Amino acid sequence: TLGTSLMFSCWWLFFPWYTCFSRLLSTAALAPQICVVGSGPAGFYTAQHLLKHHRLARVDIYEKLPVPFGLVRFGVAPDHPEVKNVINTFTQTAHSDRCAYYGNVTIGKDVMVKELQRAYHAVVLSYGAEDNRILGIPGENLSGVYSARAFVGWYNGLPENRDLKPDLSSETAVVLGQGNVALDVARVLLSPLDILRKTDITEGSLAAIACSKVKRVWLVGRRGPLQVAFTIKELREMINLPGTRPLLDPADFTGLGDVIKDIPRPRKRLTELMIKSAREKPGEKEAALWASATKEWGLKFQRSPLEVLPATDGKQARGIRMAVTRLEGSGESARAVPTGEVEELECGLILSSIGYRSLPLDSSIPFDPKLGIIPNSLGRVQGAPGLYCSGWVKRGPTGVIITTMNDSFDTAQSVLEDLQTGVLNLSNSKEGFKSVRSILHSRGVHPVTFSDWEKIDAAEVARGKLAGKPREKIVDPQEMLQLISH
Repeated sequence: TLGTSLMFSCWWLFFPWYTCFSRLLSTAALAPQICVVGSGPAGFYTAQHLLKHHRLARVDIYEKLPVPFGLVRFGVAPDHPEVKNVINTFTQTAHSDRCAYYGNVTIGKDVMVKELQRAYHAVVLSYGAEDNRILGIPGENLSGVYSARAFVGWYNGLPENRDLKPDLSSETAVVLGQGNVALDVARVLLSPLDILRKTDITEGSLAAIACSKVKRVWLVGRRGPLQVAFTIKELREMINLPGTRPLLDPADFTGLGDVIKDIPRPRKRLTELMIKSAREKPGEKEAALWASATKEWGLKFQRSPLEVLPATDGKQARGIRMAVTRLEGSGESARAVPTGEVEELECGLILSSIGYRSLPLDSSIPFDPKLGIIPNSLGRVQGAPGLYCSGWVKRGPTGVIITTMNDSFDTAQSVLEDLQTGVLNLSNSKEGFKSVRSILHSRGVHPVTFSDWEKIDAAEVARGKLAGKPREKIVDPQEMLQLISH
């Protein structure tokens, strides 16, 4: 016909439009839809690497709380604001036009992992430790016994711990564990209020600590000085904490001077600082400060908890019974073995900082309950193509933020390799959040976007400004949701 002949004779008029349209179709087909479960460091670093190294990838981040950033918001000590600067990088990632944040969505309840797998080409599980384990010993249910994670969550405004009312009426507290979290807890318990008032510690926690009777904190470890898990920065902070003096027994460090000559430099410097504080006479200025101190802290080595001892009322902790241990082996691999000797330590507050354990989100996920991790190979979940993991649920609760960053980059790289080699089939079109949104709507769940979070953030900063603080955290999720609904 005349129309058809005219169209073919003028094909060059249609060619730019056709080329553009075919490119759009091609782009849509090749754009991977990826979701990340968990908005802590592991989740954001995974998303960051995927977005940076795949120019078409679309990444959606899901979080059970309305607010993002996980342990950076709820796990970092309030007097360590510099560690929280990484939030600026995460915010840049969230502002990418290929990234979206959906808070107030509990995976395993509001949406199942299988449903995410149908909506996305790849699903990365990056949620952290969820299990508030305490000790697993008799008497742990007595009043005055808490997990350090719950205690840290309490003073950092973690919603699930906002109703915790720790008993701070005892003069002596025991922290079981000798890692950085243990030192953070001890430092918060002993810090002058003037220091804490300038941080983002929650108002309720600050009020409780202001009434605290705690004057002495013992940090107890099963092994010796060469096996402590804290770093020199945190130790130095404790030694220099105003109004507080260290109690280190010189006998604990006998003979270590020769042993540390051949150990790695970070461990050597850390041990040298402990030896110096324990065995050397303090300088004039230091001695004067320690002499006027009203609070104290110390390290107890080679002690393993056996039982929490009850007070006469049978409800409150009055102390802890510990096994005295000896070390078999040396260095990092040294094991603590009970000697048969037992020791009791009077205390009314006991905080367990001896590790967290992740839990499975739902029964469809392979999980190792003993290790508290998802079995994986370089982040690829065993026996579950298209399912990945990063962070603590991948390797266990170890390391610092830089460790999590590298670990998350490795998992993201596994996803990218599987995209490149065709293990992840992009020819199957996936709807991503469009599909999940329908599921959430049908179940009455209203996700919180990143712009919603920024309204909460602005309100917290404004409240903090009135109190002379960086922010005053909102700890009630319902209050957060009401704030963003206006």
